Amino acid sequence: MPINEWSDDILITELSDEPAFSEDMDALLRTLEARGSDLPDVIVDMKRVTYLNSTNIAQLLRLRKKLVEADQRMRVCTVHNSVWSVVLITGLDQLFEFTDDVSTSLASLQIEQR
Repeated sequence: MPINEWSDDILITELSDEPAFSEDMDALLRTLEARGSDLPDVIVDMKRVTYLNSTNIAQLLRLRKKLVEADQRMRVCTVHNSVWSVVLITGLDQLFEFTDDVSTSLASLQIEQR
């Protein structure tokens, strides 16, 4: 999984299907842990993810919680239709902010500068 530190304030990660999804999320969480209390906003690119299981959902929720507690933002982008149906059924569309692609995610974060 590529983790791209786009700037000091924005990290972009590209997830894959299982079993790599769990490994990718673990690597992302370790990267955030290493930054201590200075967490960036995070863009989660799901263009290579074709399904979500309960473990994947739990990992996304754990990431969201960590970022919310640090007053940081998260965008999820490039979600396939097969994944989008799971997002809708589980109500994740109410918890996460979704965009069409990485560029749109970057723009939305930059427009909402705090």
